[in-house]
Amino acid sequence: MKPAIEAQLNRDNIVAFLGDIFARRGGEEYLGEGVTMAEHMLQAAFLAEQRGESDTIIVAALLHDIGHFVGEFGAFSMSDTHDRYHEQAGAQALQHCFPRVITDCVSLHVAAKRYLCAVDPNYFDKLSPASVHSLRLQGGAMNAAEVAEFSQRPHLQDALTVRLLDDAAKSPGLRTPDFAHYAPLIESIVSAHCGNA
Repeated sequence: MKPAIEAQLNRDNIVAFLGDIFARRGGEEYLGEGVTMAEHMLQAAFLAEQRGESDTIIVAALLHDIGHFVGEFGAFSMSDTHDRYHEQAGAQALQHCFPRVITDCVSLHVAAKRYLCAVDPNYFDKLSPASVHSLRLQGGAMNAAEVAEFSQRPHLQDALTVRLLDDAAKSPGLRTPDFAHYAPLIESIVSAHCGNA
């Protein structure tokens, strides 16, 4: 995360900043999947909304991959041979204006995939080829010590929920609301928590 970008984000401009990312870069390819980046993130939020998840889960699902756009090293591609740590870049960009539960869901959604691969024998088989490729770069399934540590995270269940929404949000042609639909919800969370996360 470039410090200059992070330092400039505050309650007055972060919603517009996020909306601009969706407008300008949302049409980019999503890691070899059949949906664009914006479609993927909007589908995750839409699925959360349809399932009656909390506002924080809806927003975390919407923003879980924002780090692909704000990270110093750019978006992941299927030709990558190393991890780009987009989850860390995303959490850094959001940390001053969103509550900890949301930034934890963003920062932990990659680790949640590794955790689920370790604890659920059926989970790996449900991953898309792109997710399998990124899993290899991200360290593969957790070992027993990592599982024990991760299971103690305070927002574990929320992070796992966002991870499963992430996995499900890859349906070509699924119609969802656009970013503007979620902007008031983001605004309300930012107004309540910016500077107090």
